[in-house]
Amino acid sequence: MSFFTEDEFDMPLPKRQKTVIGQGVRTEPQSAGSKVFAPFRVLSPTTVPFTSIRLGKATYQISTSVGRSVQTYDLQRGLSLVFISRPQTPDTITATVAWQDKVFVAWGHLRRGSPGSIWVYKRGKKVASLEAVKSVTVPIVRLLVFGSWVVGCSGEDIQVWKNASYEHYTSLTPRRTNASPGEPIYTGQVCTMPTYLNKIFAGRYDGGIDIWNVKTGNLIYTMLPSSSTAGAVTVLQATPVLSLIAVAYKSGALSIRNVETDQIALSLRTDSSDAPPVTSISFRTDGLGAGEDGRRSGAMATACIDSGDITMWDLNDGGKVTGTLRGGHRVTEGGTGLGVSHVEFLDGQPVMVSSGKDNALRTWIIDELPFSPIPRSLHSRSGHSAAITTLEFLPSTSDGSEFSGKWLLSSSKDCSLWAFSIRKDSQNTEISQGAVEHKAKKVVGVSGAQELKAPEVTCIACSLNRDGGMSITTSDSIWANPKTTHTDASTKTGWESVLTGHRGDKFARTWFWGKKKAGRWAFETSDKTEVKSVALSQCGTFALVGSAGGSIDIFNMQSGLHRRSFPHHGPKIYITSKRGSFAASNGNSARHNRGVTGLAINGLNQTIVSCGLDGKVKFWDFSSGSLVDELDWYPMTSVTGLRYSSTSELVAFSCDDLSIRVVDMETRKVVREFWGCVGQVNDFSFSPDGRWIIAASMDSIIRVWDLPTGHLIDLFRVPSTCTALAMSSTGEFLATAHADGIGISLWSNRSLFVPISNRNLDETDIADVEVPTLCGETGVAAIEAAFLEDHQPSDAGGPVLSTEQLSRDMVTLSDVPKSKWQTMLHLDLIKERNKPKDPPKAPEKAPFFLPKATEKDSSAGDFDYNHLADSTITERSQVVKTLHSMSAGVGGSRFTILLQSGRDTGDFQPFIEYFKSLSPAKADLEIRSLDPRVCQGHSELSDFVLALSTRLLSKNDFELVNAWMSVFLKIHGDVVLNCSECNENEVLRKALVNWSLVQQREGQRLAELVGYCRGVVGFLRSSR
Repeated sequence: MSFFTEDEFDMPLPKRQKTVIGQGVRTEPQSAGSKVFAPFRVLSPTTVPFTSIRLGKATYQISTSVGRSVQTYDLQRGLSLVFISRPQTPDTITATVAWQDKVFVAWGHLRRGSPGSIWVYKRGKKVASLEAVKSVTVPIVRLLVFGSWVVGCSGEDIQVWKNASYEHYTSLTPRRTNASPGEPIYTGQVCTMPTYLNKIFAGRYDGGIDIWNVKTGNLIYTMLPSSSTAGAVTVLQATPVLSLIAVAYKSGALSIRNVETDQIALSLRTDSSDAPPVTSISFRTDGLGAGEDGRRSGAMATACIDSGDITMWDLNDGGKVTGTLRGGHRVTEGGTGLGVSHVEFLDGQPVMVSSGKDNALRTWIIDELPFSPIPRSLHSRSGHSAAITTLEFLPSTSDGSEFSGKWLLSSSKDCSLWAFSIRKDSQNTEISQGAVEHKAKKVVGVSGAQELKAPEVTCIACSLNRDGGMSITTSDSIWANPKTTHTDASTKTGWESVLTGHRGDKFARTWFWGKKKAGRWAFETSDKTEVKSVALSQCGTFALVGSAGGSIDIFNMQSGLHRRSFPHHGPKIYITSKRGSFAASNGNSARHNRGVTGLAINGLNQTIVSCGLDGKVKFWDFSSGSLVDELDWYPMTSVTGLRYSSTSELVAFSCDDLSIRVVDMETRKVVREFWGCVGQVNDFSFSPDGRWIIAASMDSIIRVWDLPTGHLIDLFRVPSTCTALAMSSTGEFLATAHADGIGISLWSNRSLFVPISNRNLDETDIADVEVPTLCGETGVAAIEAAFLEDHQPSDAGGPVLSTEQLSRDMVTLSDVPKSKWQTMLHLDLIKERNKPKDPPKAPEKAPFFLPKATEKDSSAGDFDYNHLADSTITERSQVVKTLHSMSAGVGGSRFTILLQSGRDTGDFQPFIEYFKSLSPAKADLEIRSLDPRVCQGHSELSDFVLALSTRLLSKNDFELVNAWMSVFLKIHGDVVLNCSECNENEVLRKALVNWSLVQQREGQRLAELVGYCRGVVGFLRSSR
């Protein structure tokens, strides 16, 4: 039922964005990027197979390629990030290898005709590039550095460079057997063996292994496959024993072969259609890890790209499997494509490193006492392994908190919920869902831990006002809804502070933010349908859950009890609203007919707003659970999302007619409508101050609307569709997630440092912007982004905001920057802090052949009184003030002339405007230079006080005038004291008395207004 009345049609229509066609040809240059946001960096990047190197005795560095950059981690520091390569490569990295203190990186040739090369990085900086080879047209998939050679293997041939000069040496082209032209020959598996000088081994798709001499360029020998059905070579790895090499085939066969005799020395696995092929092999080189007590050599680890398990082997006595590390890396539901991509033992250490395409880099350690062949986790760096679905910045616990805008909650299709730190990547953590990996090993029929996790998160709500941090003592099972709760303990330490809804799940689940783990409660919808939206009250006590069936339920976060459903089933309640007194609707007629897509509750816990696919926006009374008001947009549109701004008390709704409507929560009227999105609105958000709405749509364009003017002030296109976005509580960063990646892009907000034009942009003013990169090469920091020399369009098409006083009864602050007048208050402290620590040193004697300065030059010139401002002690001298006033001449400075003119005419406006334009140091000098002498019944001191009193009486520049008076009293305090104690300088004393009366009168008026406002707010907040 709609509550519209006929009187509502007399109200002004909501403001729409105005677009004028054919208004003339624009000659202004278009912006090269976004006006508001500048690329910064990327969180949660992808990690692919790594390369490691030992530096010294205890330093191990692990380098992983991420897109077009290389990340280097220090294992000794717990996988701390130490280097990110710059510049980034022009195309995607295809192979990496670490050698000594350098990292060789192959990139490009992913498409026919596309460029490619091999670059050399040292400590994250590019130092060289290998000579380009024109004949290379396919990507190099494996790099190998040994001795004086650099070897790159592609599917068609092998290229060799000199390690010292990086010159191209030769190309090794294999012979084709059964392969047709155009098909690859090599699988990219190459290795070398100790004592085999200038020899490399390359695996073929037909199962053979070519042995090349890179110096002579000759093919020495081809080792045939172990069987006709072996298939392609998937792994080649030299063993610690001379002349033995481990070989794995696509058929699943695994064996160790003797290179000298070309015989199988040890067969570990035969061809099998059931066993997945081994794609990574590593040997332990510290002489331990095998045998019953772990004191023998011969330990080996194998892994497969289609499995998350790592198998441990003992090669003694014919070889056997000693254990399997289950679930070392995640896999998809199908079990393919997201397993272990690479595994490697560190040189001389019982430490194993593994990486997977689940976006994880992990280290494992094998315990010696008591010995266990299965390693345990040591360190880990990971992130999302699937596309990101939801982003939400954590609200600050209090204003000015150091955690404001620091944490970002993120969920993805891999059923995980992560907390990312904007400041320090090592603090990133996945919010625990319990020991799901341990349970998965015990439950029969469960292939992985992902099956035991909660479904994919679709909506997040958070409030930290009741979060207990690490002091929470509850130990109940996660999402178990315990019947007995210790409310006394939770009252002292707090309770859950995060609420999530999940795809296809009828439960909304709670989380502890402080302990980064799942909570106690799983709130079930009253109609048993899927959860579509969630919300938390700002106090953190009440949780709202909306369902796909149209029900709305409220729960208590402390006790987990169901408190009320909306609408409340009970007698009619008469409610007085701005539209008159009427009976609130109860029963099924008031509920949503379709899914509830958005929920919000105001800061005083009085009104709940809900929207649904039935095209209705409903306002509910929180206390009674009754429907208070309704906006009916059916059949024009359905409402797909809701965002609430507690700062402005505005609610924004995204609709399926590609519009965003903004409603005032107090008047319940549509105040703005924004159009222009082409395709579905994927996500949108308010800015922290409630002035902007940032929206991302299916056309890959991010738009920014200014609410006060209703103008489209920024729009830019990103290469990939933005699926989720969020604005930090401090307004520093915009976080976006995109369809083709699993990283989170951060954008700096330039409006914090430079003014942003509110000119209304046309949809043709779209700028193409590259998303931030991992190394931040195309991005800039927040402060640097403010000073980019991009073209800023004028405000000719937008409103010109007046800085004049709105009313004579209103106190108007100054438009002078706060930092300017605050600097003047502390100028002495700033000068003292900036003084040089060491005295100036005497210059060295000039060489004899240079002419000496004449005596006239060394002593020439009169005393410069302008340099008196550099010394704090001399500035305070009354003699200097008098000398300065005498040196100014008869006419005086412009400051003095305007001050005298204002006294004669009674209009100090020109003087005030000139004084506001001075720098803090210049303004301080002018105040110090005021002449205290009385001449013709007045003095410059009294005239200055009179000018400030007149300005204060006009209620303009309130804080600036008080700052000037504070500096005046600090500098001329001795003169003021004399005129008050000895009745000297009667003119100055009368001026100060007049200032005191004006200030007291204005202060009393402001105190009454503030007291009145506090009383009104207190009455509204009270429960009476």
